Amino acid sequence: MESQAASANAPAPARGLAALALTALGIVYGDIGTSPLYALRECFAGEFGVAPARENVLGVLSLIFWALVVVVTLKYLWLVLRADNHGEGGVLALTALLLGTRSRGRPFAALVALGVFAGALLYGDGMITPAISVLSAVEGLTTLDARLESWVLPVTIAILVALFLFQHKGTARVGAVFGPVTLVWFATIAALGGAAVARRPEILAALLPTHAVAFLSANGSAGFLVLGAVFLTVTGAEALYADMGHFGVRPIRWAWGAVVLPSLLACYFGQGALLLARPEAAADPFYALAPEWMLTPLIALATLATIIASQAVISGAFSLTRQAVQLGYSPRMRIVQTSSVEIGQVYVPQVNWILMIATIGLVLGFRSSSGLAAAYGVAVTTTMLITTVLFCVLARTRFGWPLGAVVALAAVLLPIDLAFFGANASKLLHGAWFPLAIGAVLFVTMSTWRQGRRLLGQQLRDRLPRDEDFVRMTLDAQRVPGKAVFLTSEPELVPASLLHNLTHNHVLHAEIALLHIACEEVPRVPRDEKVTVRDLGEGFWQVHARYGFFETPNVPHVLALARERGLDFPLDDVSFFLGRERIRAHRRPGLSFWRAGLFAFLSRNALGATTYYSIPPAQVVEIGMQVEI
Repeated sequence: MESQAASANAPAPARGLAALALTALGIVYGDIGTSPLYALRECFAGEFGVAPARENVLGVLSLIFWALVVVVTLKYLWLVLRADNHGEGGVLALTALLLGTRSRGRPFAALVALGVFAGALLYGDGMITPAISVLSAVEGLTTLDARLESWVLPVTIAILVALFLFQHKGTARVGAVFGPVTLVWFATIAALGGAAVARRPEILAALLPTHAVAFLSANGSAGFLVLGAVFLTVTGAEALYADMGHFGVRPIRWAWGAVVLPSLLACYFGQGALLLARPEAAADPFYALAPEWMLTPLIALATLATIIASQAVISGAFSLTRQAVQLGYSPRMRIVQTSSVEIGQVYVPQVNWILMIATIGLVLGFRSSSGLAAAYGVAVTTTMLITTVLFCVLARTRFGWPLGAVVALAAVLLPIDLAFFGANASKLLHGAWFPLAIGAVLFVTMSTWRQGRRLLGQQLRDRLPRDEDFVRMTLDAQRVPGKAVFLTSEPELVPASLLHNLTHNHVLHAEIALLHIACEEVPRVPRDEKVTVRDLGEGFWQVHARYGFFETPNVPHVLALARERGLDFPLDDVSFFLGRERIRAHRRPGLSFWRAGLFAFLSRNALGATTYYSIPPAQVVEIGMQVEI
C-alpha cells in the first residue's frame, strides 16, 4: 500500500507545501467549504427539519462533527487517499486499479460496473452543485431587503451563464486567486462562528457523541431523515480523492487540518450557538451570524466562494470525461487542453453546454436552494458508498490487508454510508430521482459503448489478418513512392482500411506504418515508454503508442517520438489512412437490438479520429466499411 502511494506522498519542501495547500483550498475544498451556507438551515428549517430546541441543536451539531471526523478525516484523508493510481485519484482511477488486478468473473464485472456507475453519478453532482451553491449565496440578498427576492433567480442565472461561458478560457488565468479568496472565505466564516461560540460556549458540549446518539434515539424516523441534511456538510469529500493528483496527499491533509476543518467547525458551532439564543434564526442561520453592516460584503464573498466551488466541480466533469473516453467508456469528444503546464486542465465543449442547460433548468425548476437540497446528496452518497466497497476489495486483493482488518473497516464505514444513503434515498419523490436518472442514463450509454466496441473489435479480429502474415502476402504487390500511416484499433492486426486500399487501388506505398494507440490503466505513461517501433520488413513498420487515461493522444507527437526510435516519417510527407465503420444495428448475443441501435447512433456522432488525434486534415484519407452489430 505504501509503495503504491509513494508518488502521492512524496515529501515537499515547507514553502512548496504551504503554496500547494493554499491552492488546494480553492480547488479541493471549495464545495465542502460552502456547505455552511445551507446545511444547518436544512437540518432545522428544511422539509425534513426538526425544531431548533436545545437538545436537537446539540444533537445535530454532534452528528455534523462526527461526520466530518469519520467520513472526511478518517475515511478519505487517511484511508482512501492511500489508494492512488500512480499518484492520481477519483472513482474511475479506483476502478482502473481494480481492472489492473486482472481478476475475472461476475463479481469482478459487477464491481467494475459499480465504479463506472459511480463515475456517471458525478455528472449529476456537476449539475446540482453550481445550482445550489450559487443560488444559496444569492439568496442572501433577501436578508438585505425582502423586496429583492424577485432578483434572486435572474442574478443566479446570469452568474451561472457567465461561469459556463468562461470555461473555454480554462482555470489557469484565475487559478492563482482561487486559494487566496477561499482562504479569506474560511477566515471570515471562522471569525463569525467563533464570535458566536464565545458568547455561548456551552455549545461545545456537542463534541460529545452522546448527544448524537440521544438525538437519533429521541427523534426516531424524523432524526434519521435529518441525516440527509447532515450529509450536506460532507459533500465535496470525493473531491479530496479526485484532485489528489494535482497537489499530492500532504498539501490536501495539511490544508484540511490547519484551515478547513477548524473553520467549518467554528462556523457550524457558531450557527448552533446562535440558534440556542435565537431559535427563530433557523430560517437562515448563516447570514444571521453577521452584523447588518457586513451583509453586503459577506454576500459578495459568498458568491465568489460558490463560483469557485462550482468551477472545481465543472472542471472535474471535464477531467472525468477525458478519463471515460480514454478508458473506452465514452465515444471520442473534442477535448481542449487549456493549460500548457497543468495536464489536468481541460475543456470539453459538449459537456460544458449540457451542464449549463441542466444547471439553469434545475434553478428554474426548484427555484430555491432548499428545494435543490432535497435533490442534492443522493448521487454523492451513492458514490461514497461505492468508493468504500471498492476500497475494501482493493485493500484485500491488491494491497494485501488481512481479512480481519478489511472486515473491521467495512463494519465501521459501511453502516455510516448506508445510513446517509438511506436518508437521502427517502427524498426520491422530492427531487432526488434527478441525479439518479442522470447517472442511470449515462451508465447505460457508457456500458453500451464499451460493450459495442468490444463486439466490434471481436468482429474485426475474426476478419483481419495478422500484420506479419499480410507482409508475406503482399511481397509481389505493386509499390508506389510515399509514406503512409494506417491507424489500427487492434494491435498485431492489419487495419481494414489497408485491406480496402489494396483491394480497390491495387497498390501499396513504399513505406507503411501500422499505428495502434492504446490507453493504459494508469494516469500517464512516461515519455520513454510511450512509443515502441518494430521493423516488419519490406517497408512495413509496426508502431505502438501508449497513453494514460489522464492524457490525450496526439499523432504528430507519436511520430516525433517514433523518429527517435528509427522511424523517419516526417509529418509533412505522410498520408494518413483512417477506417470509418458504419454500424448497422443487428441483434447479436451480448447486445440487445435497442442497445445496438444506441451504439450505432453514438458511433455516427463520435468525434472523428482526425480531430481527436490532431492529425492534419489535408493529409487524411478516410475509407469506410459497413459492420453489423
